[in-house]
Amino acid sequence: MRQSRRTVALAGAVAAVVVGMSGCSSDDGNGGGGAPEAAGAEQTAADFLTAWADGDTEAAAALTDDPEAAAAALTEFAEGAGVSELSATPGPATGADGAATEVPFEVTARVTYEDDASDWLYDSALTVVRQAADGDGDEGSDGDEAEDGGESVRIRWSPEILHPRLTEGRTLEVGPGAGPPPVTALDRNGDALDPDEHPTLKPLLEQLAAAHGEQAGGSPGAELRLTGGTADTDAEGNDDDNSEDGEGGDAEDGDEVLLQLAEPTRGEVPTTIDPELQRIAEKTLEDSDRSALVAIQPSTGAILAVVNNPGDDENIALEGRLAPGSTWKIITAGMLIDAGLADPAAPHPCPKKFEFEDWPFQNLDEFEIKGGTFTQSFAASCNTAFISAAPELEDDQLTRYAERVFGIGLEWDTGVEAMTGYLAEESKAQMAAQLIGQASVRANPLVMASVSATVKDGTFRQPFLVPPSFDDRELVTADGPSDGTAAQLRALMATTAAAGTAAEAMAGVEGDVGAKTGSAEVFEQKKPNAWFTAYRDDLAVAAVVRESGHGGKFAGPLVAEVLRSAGGAGDD
Repeated sequence: MRQSRRTVALAGAVAAVVVGMSGCSSDDGNGGGGAPEAAGAEQTAADFLTAWADGDTEAAAALTDDPEAAAAALTEFAEGAGVSELSATPGPATGADGAATEVPFEVTARVTYEDDASDWLYDSALTVVRQAADGDGDEGSDGDEAEDGGESVRIRWSPEILHPRLTEGRTLEVGPGAGPPPVTALDRNGDALDPDEHPTLKPLLEQLAAAHGEQAGGSPGAELRLTGGTADTDAEGNDDDNSEDGEGGDAEDGDEVLLQLAEPTRGEVPTTIDPELQRIAEKTLEDSDRSALVAIQPSTGAILAVVNNPGDDENIALEGRLAPGSTWKIITAGMLIDAGLADPAAPHPCPKKFEFEDWPFQNLDEFEIKGGTFTQSFAASCNTAFISAAPELEDDQLTRYAERVFGIGLEWDTGVEAMTGYLAEESKAQMAAQLIGQASVRANPLVMASVSATVKDGTFRQPFLVPPSFDDRELVTADGPSDGTAAQLRALMATTAAAGTAAEAMAGVEGDVGAKTGSAEVFEQKKPNAWFTAYRDDLAVAAVVRESGHGGKFAGPLVAEVLRSAGGAGDD
């Protein structure tokens, strides 16, 4: 597979120059400074084209009015374009403008890159002018000395002579096609994922080509392209050089493909997407604007569905950086249980308000639970039940726990770009706010689906979209919760799904289920971001609906519908 571009020098080029002698006289009759006669112009043009085709850069450059610039451009053309053979056939000289005579010509070249080669045909032209001879006398082709002495016939140098689109600042380059080899993404059943059928996956499928094109068995093809500058277009906005061989195509970053030596070939990249579950998730979110959802298989970590609505917006599902609100309390609860600061069955305070480091915290609508247990506080999403533990915690305790147990912030190699959660080390009120998923805490549906999957399975399994066996990459590991803590977290989430803030959304979702709601306040947003994460048997799902409201009302029905409709989706 090609890894980089290389240059191919002009070697053994054979000229096939046919001089057209039918041009009209263009002598202005003033004996100097005017346009050369047609015959002289054609001869000078023929000599230049012959030297160029023969690879005699010095001789060709000497026939121009700027030999140094011409020599550099001719050398760069031969090497950059990968031209191995070239012939140039001039046409008859055309009418002069009083000072110059134009000679059109046709180029036929053979362009080679590694094992690929193609013929390159295009038209160009050069301009022949008179110029004063230097003091040493001009040396050039036969007949390039003006008969009246003191002047010589020269080609007015311009890089466009070599190709009409080779304007100043642009260079020719032969090599593999721009970008990675194209790929076809396969679902978990080995069938092609059609981006038209799953439009929300288009950004991910493009990432797969960039990330795995080299391993996928495809090829970027080979092409000759102009780089740098801006391609010219005609008055109607069309390419101004569309010759019969199909050159003149557009390419990314302002580059322009002049010749396709070999078409790209597609490789195949396997994914873990479950096509049926993906369709369910897409349909579920189609009427919910500014939403994103991820589904994961807890027993493996395989990502089964990814949806962003709108699909052409940023990839919130995998790359979003949003405060997760109270869904984060799953992680905080695990930390408090492990630290002996909470026991699901024991009484736990849930006052209306709790002040920490001069910062007041309160529950939604200032509710309170008198004499309740930690399970009740968790199910009701009592903020103060968590904030009240802040005085007993170290500043970095939650950060360390989230990374060690749930893999938050580790470098998950999912196969595509992903943000794996973040929380900075905070102190005082900001540290307390982190306990309820605010302050510097950042997550996305991928992260929160992974949290639910870790609780359900009892083991942290790094999520992945491309199976690690495809490219032999290693997945990161984390400790996961202890068996006892995992069991208690499952019980907390089950109670929330049955009788807590998630109960209304989860009604009718049968099986081994658990859930947690979240509503994250965002500065200068009128409404909070709605969050919901849940599991059913071997399927964990999380969703966010930005600037909508309460998680149980706006994100919960989306997650529940996917869980309810999935049936056996995700099962091996």
